[in-house]
Amino acid sequence: MKYIFGLFAFIFLFSCNSQKMNSKYSTIEYEATPCFGFCPVFKMTINADRTAVFEAEHFNFSDRPSKDEFSKPREGTFKGTIKQEDYNKLISLLDGLDVKNLKDNYGEKNVTDLPSSHLRVKFADGTSKHVEDYGKRGSEKLSELYKFFEDLRKNQQWTKVN
Repeated sequence: MKYIFGLFAFIFLFSCNSQKMNSKYSTIEYEATPCFGFCPVFKMTINADRTAVFEAEHFNFSDRPSKDEFSKPREGTFKGTIKQEDYNKLISLLDGLDVKNLKDNYGEKNVTDLPSSHLRVKFADGTSKHVEDYGKRGSEKLSELYKFFEDLRKNQQWTKVN
């Protein structure tokens, strides 16, 4: 019985490690920039092992935001581990985008009050991709990804580090 249990434990651990090792994304970073309104301003970096850093600037936690928040100090830096189910969803969203073949820039900058998003992906093969989207309307799939990142701010366990 010990032998069978040990074998299953070994297979389980090996499969978890090989899944992490085979991830094609080594780092996924999303940054949301300010607008003239109450757009959340933050940067989130997620590693292949699901550890994450959430750098909250403004409008991330307020139920009733006001422009006075710009005069307050930044909200802080938080660390956490993205839930496995959410990480799998993130990978699925990125795979559906075919990130390497996205344009580098989206949006028209002739309107001055829209937020931008920056998606920076480092791949396991050493290459990287940076996509800037002024107005956050590059495509329907990109908009879905942006919303997913905005939801991660509130549906994960974050611990403030400073």
